[in-house]
Amino acid sequence: MAGLARHVDPDEIIKTLHDHPGEAQRRKIHSSRSVSQSTPYSSRYATQQEISKFKIPHDGAPADAVHQMLKDELDLDGRPNLNLASFVGTYMEREAEALMIENISKNMSDADEYPAMMNMHSRCVSIISHLWGVQKGERAIGTATTGSSEAIHLGGLAMKRRWQEKRRAEGKDTSNPNIIMGANAQVALEKFARYFEVEARILPVSEKSLHRLDPDLIKDNIDENTIGVFVILGSTYTGHYEPVEEISNILDEFQKKTGHDIPIHVDAASGGFIAPFTHAKAGGRKWNFELPRVKSINTSGHKFGLVYAGVGWIIWRDESYLPKHLVFELHYLGGTEESYTLNFSRPGAQIIAQYFNLIHLGFSGFRSIMENCMANARLLSKALEASAWYVCVSDIHREKGEHSFKGKDAVVFGKEDETSADYNAGLPVVAFRLSDAFKEDYPHVKQESVSTLLRVKQYIIPNYPLPPNEDKIEILRVVVRESMSLDLLDRLISDIFAVTQTLMDTDAVDLSAFQPGASSIEKEHQSTGRDSRNKHKANRPMSHGVHRSVC
Repeated sequence: MAGLARHVDPDEIIKTLHDHPGEAQRRKIHSSRSVSQSTPYSSRYATQQEISKFKIPHDGAPADAVHQMLKDELDLDGRPNLNLASFVGTYMEREAEALMIENISKNMSDADEYPAMMNMHSRCVSIISHLWGVQKGERAIGTATTGSSEAIHLGGLAMKRRWQEKRRAEGKDTSNPNIIMGANAQVALEKFARYFEVEARILPVSEKSLHRLDPDLIKDNIDENTIGVFVILGSTYTGHYEPVEEISNILDEFQKKTGHDIPIHVDAASGGFIAPFTHAKAGGRKWNFELPRVKSINTSGHKFGLVYAGVGWIIWRDESYLPKHLVFELHYLGGTEESYTLNFSRPGAQIIAQYFNLIHLGFSGFRSIMENCMANARLLSKALEASAWYVCVSDIHREKGEHSFKGKDAVVFGKEDETSADYNAGLPVVAFRLSDAFKEDYPHVKQESVSTLLRVKQYIIPNYPLPPNEDKIEILRVVVRESMSLDLLDRLISDIFAVTQTLMDTDAVDLSAFQPGASSIEKEHQSTGRDSRNKHKANRPMSHGVHRSVC
């Protein structure tokens, strides 16, 4: 029988047991205000006091001491290269890093002061426009952003203003705009709707719709007040591309019947730097400016654009689709600049790094990297399903047109000369779950325990529910980035299997120990979120909108 236990407060214990330096303190052998030390560990921060957490300290401290203390605390973070939860890149070549360090102090808002950097910005916009099929005779226009979230807000706002202008010209009401998206949408899309007062019509996804926006539901949810449709080229849950061309055809038919012209904004946060380069493209269907209904596209340079965090891009197919009254003419520091951003000051080093990648790698270099990512994602997917312990919800490892698991005996490892074109198009994402047979044989094993034990080995692989309507199904997800080498992949597969075997060999009582640990005091202050066990207490549970997916 278990005994009673009380909560242990580590901060209180440290405070009670702290060794105050008594006589030495009175004789000022070690003063708490002293700034001299032989090494960082002989400073006052080593034993006499903690680094100030919530108020600025009265006295400063030597840079080397503070650097070492912060470095030691940051050692508790995960290793970026093993953060397999994130789409954001964690590797750049030395030359690119050197360029970023050399230009780290440059501000994108100071266009007149840094003309060479602004020229590189313009070149990136032009290069990306051509990658996305800008049409002859159209004058594409675009800008760098701090990421896809800002880009999505800019694209959505342009659609709203164009809708308002058209309605006002016709003498019609403009008070009830709405926008269409799937429940698999990243939270930035719903943020746009809430921040800019647009009704978000969030359509449920299902296995039938491949866990993405269902074209069959669009027809019943669009009307004269629909400002546009957000279509995602690469769901953050499962990596599936949404069918841009099919949705465009539906909107074409709607326009023929009603006269209402509804545009598409493609959220290609990850796919914008994958579909143009892979042999699979978007699965043989059009997705970019080749479709007249696609008015704007965004992407994240810091994802598969292979730049460190802090840069996104948005392009409009023609400047006529960017309402002129949204563009500010800035007279600042002696120059004149046109601006359409939500931020003013923002780093310029990432733009330089993006241009470096585009020129250094070229089309063939990007293609090689993206095909490698896809090949490694397929290998991981096939290995997991061959074990019979796991089933993949993602399907970039299945032959083109085949979307369901046919059993471990149906798993066929690839041919030497195969490319992504032989398989379903999508992101290099592996979304997987425990198989039904495994759950039946080992009902005491919880899927989140796999994630927990892999974290012990330093892998960060999230376990979380699919979007609303499918949220009873939880998935583990691995994003295969450029830095996932074949050697690392081999070790990852071995470790997943070893962890799974450990769980199979462990009884239910011992498994109860694999639970999420206590939150830090900072986490309690900064977040009102709930863990999975208390999700029913959430103020806005995922069933009410877009799930806060890992991105």
